[in-house]
Amino acid sequence: MPKLLDSRLNAMTVDVEDYFQVSAFDNVLSQKDWDASELRVDRNTHKLLDLFAEHEVKSTFFTLAWVAQKCPDVIRRIVDEGHELASHGLAHQRINTMNKQQVKEDIFTSKAILEDIGGVQIVGYRAPSFSINGSNEWAYDILVDAGFTYSSSTYPIEHDLYGVPDWPRFKYTRPEGIIEIPIPTIVKQSKNIGIGGGGYFRLYPYWLSKRRIDTFMRTESEPYSFYFHPWEIDPDQPKVQGASFRSNVRHYINLKKMEGKLIRLLKDYQWGTMKDAYGIKT
Repeated sequence: MPKLLDSRLNAMTVDVEDYFQVSAFDNVLSQKDWDASELRVDRNTHKLLDLFAEHEVKSTFFTLAWVAQKCPDVIRRIVDEGHELASHGLAHQRINTMNKQQVKEDIFTSKAILEDIGGVQIVGYRAPSFSINGSNEWAYDILVDAGFTYSSSTYPIEHDLYGVPDWPRFKYTRPEGIIEIPIPTIVKQSKNIGIGGGGYFRLYPYWLSKRRIDTFMRTESEPYSFYFHPWEIDPDQPKVQGASFRSNVRHYINLKKMEGKLIRLLKDYQWGTMKDAYGIKT
């Protein structure tokens, strides 16, 4: 089916993690609780792969190695159907909560696990919760040493959990030799506004998200990239108990509307992998 709007190739990305692994629930769920939680990431990712196949979309799947070990069939399907497999780390621990040795072990181990299960070279990385900032730029040296070509680990906005509002808004090559591709923003009244997906996309009506994406398309020559998670198309997921009001709102708002919005997005723009949209050479 031909796309109706801007014909440039944009990047569709999925952060492959389960509902109980998100940073918003860190204070009520630890990793030791994960095995006792209902695993739903497998069925949700298969559902996304079905949607992508139906709409002839290729995507980059930034995947936790923990998920890969639990659901190797999902990883093999991602690869077999021509999507890009990339790393989201080992177990969704924000790297700004770890020391250098812990980060090195996380990055190298997760890459090895994904490459072993997927049977492909992993060149892309996304830090959990966009957790690279001015306090840990040394992480880029580790990524280079591990053999990564690009990262998409920064969001140049103000946010209580992440954000580097003064960092570059567009793809650039870091001094360490790795390419960084920030999550997209538009500028309104001298302030960066996040338009990359996630909770913002679920919160706002589709027409508003579309208008902001179209503003980006009209004013910038860069590709647009979109990110979301498999649990966002799963309104029937178990309710995590004990989370704060803010965390509950962020996680559960408009889950029932997400799949329909996503389908409209797939139809309205041209989508491909990070490597294809941004011309990443490997």
